[in-house]
Amino acid sequence: MTNLEPQGTAAVPGSARIDTLDSLREHLQWAIELEHATLPPYLCALYSLDPEHNPEATEVLGSVFAEEMLHLALTANLLNAVGGQPRLDTPGMLPPHPRKLPHSDLELSLLPFGPQALEMFLRLEQPAPPDAPAQDDHYQTIGQFYDAIEQGLRHLCRQLGEQEVFCGDPARQVTGSHFRHTAGSLFAVKDLKSALGALEEIVEQGEGTARGEVWDGDQDIFHPDRDEVAHYYRFQELKLGQRYQRGDTPQSGPTGETFSMNLATVRPMRHNPQPADPGSTIRKAQDEFNSTYCTLLNQLEQAFNGDPKLLSVATGTMYALKAQALALMGMPDEDGTVAGPTFDYVPPESR
Repeated sequence: MTNLEPQGTAAVPGSARIDTLDSLREHLQWAIELEHATLPPYLCALYSLDPEHNPEATEVLGSVFAEEMLHLALTANLLNAVGGQPRLDTPGMLPPHPRKLPHSDLELSLLPFGPQALEMFLRLEQPAPPDAPAQDDHYQTIGQFYDAIEQGLRHLCRQLGEQEVFCGDPARQVTGSHFRHTAGSLFAVKDLKSALGALEEIVEQGEGTARGEVWDGDQDIFHPDRDEVAHYYRFQELKLGQRYQRGDTPQSGPTGETFSMNLATVRPMRHNPQPADPGSTIRKAQDEFNSTYCTLLNQLEQAFNGDPKLLSVATGTMYALKAQALALMGMPDEDGTVAGPTFDYVPPESR
């Protein structure tokens, strides 16, 4: 979550309202697009790491990615609950990088792990100030955007009644006990209480509980003796080389155990990789990766539109993606860099 300076014709903070069901559905589709937009940058940084040499960074990026996938599923549940139809397999989901986070001015790039990627992730996950207004567009932090959705949900339930708002087919809800690498849970959204629970899960895992807290309310699954810190503070740990421990605050910073990282072993992926020459080995590998990634988007879209069992199939597709990305990052590119995925859209008939 990030501090952004609104540009152009940005709405006055807090001035716009989500006051119709159609507007609510539109904003929840934006939420799906927002959560998806974080995935390619996180994946590139994760795939550039050698877990043996940088276990802390690998652990953080893996857990954050898993939780962003969880958030994506929860936003789909929210949209389905109010009678919408989640869309993921569309060209608009994959504009060229660098790109903007949907409906904000934050630029997202595909980068190997390192200081530049960490600063981007810290801007992306930065907590909203405690008194920050809700913003349904041109938002300064992701938390403020979700606050606007919460306000819209509460307003519509008062105006129309919960039964009218939560009119979706319960069979379209995707559930599961836990995602791998996260203590968060995926649950059905069927009423205002469960909808607010989904929003809370998303925001707290990103910026911490009750705004101003380091912790996300869960137990660290890798270290059961520790509480889990929110995404923003996990990236602070990597930046500072020190862990948060009980009693720490955003003001104190981390005071726990220290660790070091070996950036020399990070795969030097070219920043914002572009398609290589047609017919080249790198281009063929990029095309294969893009086809697999778009197949993943299609599987997720089907899972969220009445075929929930495809969620486990999509998990399998993720393993193929990892192998293809690592193969790309083993191919020398120019200027001492290695190749990387471009995340370009491939139409269904070309997969």
